[in-house]
Amino acid sequence: MGKRKATSNANNPNQDLCDFLMELADYERNVSKNVYKYNAYRKAAGTLGALPERVKSGDEAKKLPGVGVKIAKKIDEFLQTGKLQKLENIKKDETNVAISLLAQVSGIGPAKAKELVEAGIKTLEDLRKHQDKLTHHQKLGLKYFDDFEKKIPRAEITQIEKILKNAIKELNSGYLVTICGSYRRGREESGDIDVLVTHPDYTSKARDEKKKAISLKGIVECLEKKQLITDTISLGSSKFMGVCRLSEDKSKPYRRLDIRLTFHDQYYCAILYFTGSDLFNKNMRAHALEKKYTLNEYALKRLTPEGCPGEAENVTSEKDVFKFLGLPYKDPKDRNV
Repeated sequence: MGKRKATSNANNPNQDLCDFLMELADYERNVSKNVYKYNAYRKAAGTLGALPERVKSGDEAKKLPGVGVKIAKKIDEFLQTGKLQKLENIKKDETNVAISLLAQVSGIGPAKAKELVEAGIKTLEDLRKHQDKLTHHQKLGLKYFDDFEKKIPRAEITQIEKILKNAIKELNSGYLVTICGSYRRGREESGDIDVLVTHPDYTSKARDEKKKAISLKGIVECLEKKQLITDTISLGSSKFMGVCRLSEDKSKPYRRLDIRLTFHDQYYCAILYFTGSDLFNKNMRAHALEKKYTLNEYALKRLTPEGCPGEAENVTSEKDVFKFLGLPYKDPKDRNV
């Protein structure tokens, strides 16, 4: 999925606080490789990003879910001084800055970024001179770096959705197509475009000859012909990663596009999972375990008394998952945790 999962919301009264928390999160992920702290900062940013009014103090923030003593202290420091010493120090360190920059390139993870910086590659300019060190994915990430950094407005995704749906239904009218991610959660902008596709004949139990008619490669070729897909990062039997652009408007940026082909009996668990948010999913999974279920992107399964996953429940909509878990249904727009 995209690199930049920051909570950006034009009318967020705590945007500056969310920004510094996300900067700290990026640092923890890319430089310190501390996933625990990374998640803690993101959770706090998510909480603050959802508030209707400005936070006045660290003490006030501390009453919120996901804001502990240490983060509350940082919020106080930021509110009082307009900056954060820890971030200032991080930004003084050239190596940190370089690792964070390179790790923003699609396809470059923290480990690869560190390795490149240790080899003396510290800027995108340097990176362009050493493309022999990069994979196909990383080369495309570099080529389209500026475009991939730009958020995708909702209206543009709606246009792309129309082209996708029309083209895929032309191939076979039975296909079901859903764009997930922050778009489905009603956000005004997204980092990338995340598409799930299935077909009623395409089930995990279906015989191979029945499945053969359903092919992700066929879908991708069709979208290339329509000049929507411009580059392929990778294409497997169930997942495509690549680049797309609205062809009729050459001023439009290139965008990251992922398409997954999912079995029909796993489609709704996949939609739930890929709609997110990450933290919403985490809470859902934790709740499932309390109810003696296990939930992932493929299925909802009841745990046996020994604690092993049993048969998958018959899930025919997202609402079924909430029902099995005894939870009130939450609309996608209410899952922006």
